[in-house]
Amino acid sequence: MNTVTAKANRPMYVRLADELSELLVTGQLKDGDRLPSVRRLVAQKGVSATTAVAALRALEQRGFAVARPQSGYFAKPRRVDVDEPATTRPPPAPHAVGIDSIMVQLIDASQNPLIAALGTAVPDPDLFPLRRLQRVLSAQARRNPRLLGEYSPHYYGAESLRRELLRRYADLGCSVPPDEVVVTNGCTEALNLALRCVTRPGDSVALESPVYYGVLQVLQNLGLQALEIPTHPRDGLRVEALDDALKSRAGRKVRACLLSANFSNPTGACLSDVDKERLVRLCTRRGIPLIEDDIYGDLQHSGPRPLPAKAFDTSGNVILCSSFSKTLAPGARIGWLCGGRFSKTLRLRKFASSGPTAAILQELVAEFLRSGAYERHLVKLRGTYARQVGQVAAAVSRYFPQGTRLTQPRGGFVTWVELPRRLDSLSLFEAAIRHRVNFAPGPLFSATGRYRNFLRLNCGRRMTPQLDAALARLGRLAVRMV
Repeated sequence: MNTVTAKANRPMYVRLADELSELLVTGQLKDGDRLPSVRRLVAQKGVSATTAVAALRALEQRGFAVARPQSGYFAKPRRVDVDEPATTRPPPAPHAVGIDSIMVQLIDASQNPLIAALGTAVPDPDLFPLRRLQRVLSAQARRNPRLLGEYSPHYYGAESLRRELLRRYADLGCSVPPDEVVVTNGCTEALNLALRCVTRPGDSVALESPVYYGVLQVLQNLGLQALEIPTHPRDGLRVEALDDALKSRAGRKVRACLLSANFSNPTGACLSDVDKERLVRLCTRRGIPLIEDDIYGDLQHSGPRPLPAKAFDTSGNVILCSSFSKTLAPGARIGWLCGGRFSKTLRLRKFASSGPTAAILQELVAEFLRSGAYERHLVKLRGTYARQVGQVAAAVSRYFPQGTRLTQPRGGFVTWVELPRRLDSLSLFEAAIRHRVNFAPGPLFSATGRYRNFLRLNCGRRMTPQLDAALARLGRLAVRMV
């Protein structure tokens, strides 16, 4: 199924909400403008009043509109008027990774319930349909108790879950052969398997800069070096910079490229389809496997779900990795990979690494996908994340020092903050912990310890008076340290 057909198969109210969202994103409708009324949408679009109302409500859930009694729906201000960071300029040589000491401090702080959870990129548990998941899980255990009493015979994933994953990719217009899909214990295991499949200790891996510290930890554990590539905070890795790096002396030891094409962590950047296709062609031409971390791909704040880079792969050179940890059930640890031409080796490595992933949890997720509950849940979740990213951005603009810059991504739930140059985020981190606030310091996101005046904030928690107060404390500390 191609992308055009996939879009046409979405419910009419979703397509209408996407169309209205696009008017807001492109600026054709400004903040505060009155949105078309139900009557006008019925007349102009030829839809029913029920569809028009559902579209406007979906727009409200996404955080793009607000309903005013007796007046209708109005465009809701979302983006804060603040500059974003510049394109990064990491050093052109590969480096060994060593971030363990900072990681220990961050993890310790994240486990303290008295410290505001702005550090690790963990969503609020209340955002997930936990009661429904519990009911489905109980029904699965009653219906088939062997799921608990036996090892799964499906070492590479339950057929039911793999079938649903393939259907979702087909709906995107992304053709994935059935034997490519391997279910894993979260996305981290998928990335580990992919890197172990295509690299050896001492090799280099080309990465976005900044890059998620979990990726750097995986490289460190595997004895790999990181070659950081210039990256725009909104548009993602610079493909031309990667091309130049691969032509250089430093590029000779690069054996893989790993990136998040959709809403990367920590910046929230998203590559255009043109750049995704250029990236896939470049890696294929140079014989360098492309490992894609698409864990945030389902979390666009508006409009259609962006295509993964895998959609442009015609030679099997892209290994796609993802999970449901950010969208549905973090505790289930259900991830997967689509292995391309490396599928056979990846399946063998999965067997030797951890054996089959918990069958009952796979069946839980498969049932949620099959029933359509996952898509309905995503509509609400995307709007919540959009709203919370906007709320954190507004708080940063209120409380942080003059000259602070930040990203305002159109997907995911993290934001990347650039503080005035003379401010050290590691020193700020130590002070913030004493004031019961946690965040991720910038040097965690670079193998070379760069980004000393940067930090990442988690926007996955509901904005409460307590969380706003924590951001205010952090901002006051930063102002004092400038």
